[in-house]
Amino acid sequence: MDRKFKVLVGAAMVVLFAAIMFQAGYAQKKPPESLMLKLNGAKFPPVPFTHFLHTEKAKVGCVRCHHGDEDPKEPGGCMPCHDRNDVKSGAPPIKDAYHKNCIDCHKESVAKKINAPTKCNECHKK
Repeated sequence: MDRKFKVLVGAAMVVLFAAIMFQAGYAQKKPPESLMLKLNGAKFPPVPFTHFLHTEKAKVGCVRCHHGDEDPKEPGGCMPCHDRNDVKSGAPPIKDAYHKNCIDCHKESVAKKINAPTKCNECHKK
């Protein structure tokens, strides 16, 4: 009985260890809670962005913004694909990409009777 118990406990520990390692290997990177979307020299103030508001409350999938990432579990920033001023490998400049993606999504939300900012000063607050 004592030997069977030790084998059972050992097997349980191996399974638990494997489960933890599997979870750690496939866990999604946690995004920063909030950040400022800003461009140096921009005419308007930076835009505060909250991941929780967009992903949890509005239920916007990560891929809506992180559409070019090779690994959706490790999303990156925008600048590797979008240049500050020029089209880069078919990707529009960052300001155009922000405006197209954000404004289109916000207008879609408003059309569904969901409150979302659609005017410049509603996002670019002084």
